Amino acid sequence: MTRTALVTGASSGIGKATAAALATRGYRVIGTSRKPESLADDQRAPGVEYVALDLTDDASIEALADQLAGVDVLVNNAGESQSGPFEELPVDALRRLFQINVIGPVRLAQLTLPGMRERGYGRVVMIGSMLASFPLAYRSSYVATKAAIKGFSNGARHEYSPYGVWLTTVEPGSISTGISERRTKYIAPDSPHRPEFERMLAALDRNEKAGVSAERVAATIVAAIEADRPKQRYAVGSNAPLVFGLRRLLPAGIVEKVTHRKHDLSR
Repeated sequence: MTRTALVTGASSGIGKATAAALATRGYRVIGTSRKPESLADDQRAPGVEYVALDLTDDASIEALADQLAGVDVLVNNAGESQSGPFEELPVDALRRLFQINVIGPVRLAQLTLPGMRERGYGRVVMIGSMLASFPLAYRSSYVATKAAIKGFSNGARHEYSPYGVWLTTVEPGSISTGISERRTKYIAPDSPHRPEFERMLAALDRNEKAGVSAERVAATIVAAIEADRPKQRYAVGSNAPLVFGLRRLLPAGIVEKVTHRKHDLSR
């Protein structure tokens, strides 16, 4: 039996690597892109069908309802990375971020889960971030969205596991995907936070360039999908086994200081 997987944001980075890995393993893979008709050949994963999806547009999400009803594996990967001092984040930018990173993926899952439940099999993988477990200054909005999506997954998995449907979160750490070039930034010209904000961004970019590959994250996602009983969370990159182990052993204040130091923050 051929399983059908839908991977959002499949034209680059983790999404493209995951779509390619699943296609290689015999899945029928549907990948989404905001404008699939404009994708160059090197932006398309081999063996993947592409459809249009704009997570900022409710109508675009609902247009996939019929396809989602037959999907066995949903990988909610598409998202936006955002940075800025908490007090300077524009409300409209926050609404956009939560629509893209939380509300859109949740709605896709809502459209997919009934079919999975009826067929007695399904996997929903939310692509989160290790920042949800290790919050960072000037990344509060992004951290909040990734914590929210993990919360939906952790809660809903108890509702659906009796039906053979498992929700799980994959939390990448520093990943070399070029996302630093696409990160949205909000900071006032005269912001008192500017010196530390710029140091944090420089460290973040440096860590991401030295991070693990999208293909390694994709391998973790595939392992989660193909597990008999997927775990609640999978973490990959940034020495995840070590840092999560230390997080359980060390006081929270020390963990915060280590996180700050890794990103060249003085506090």
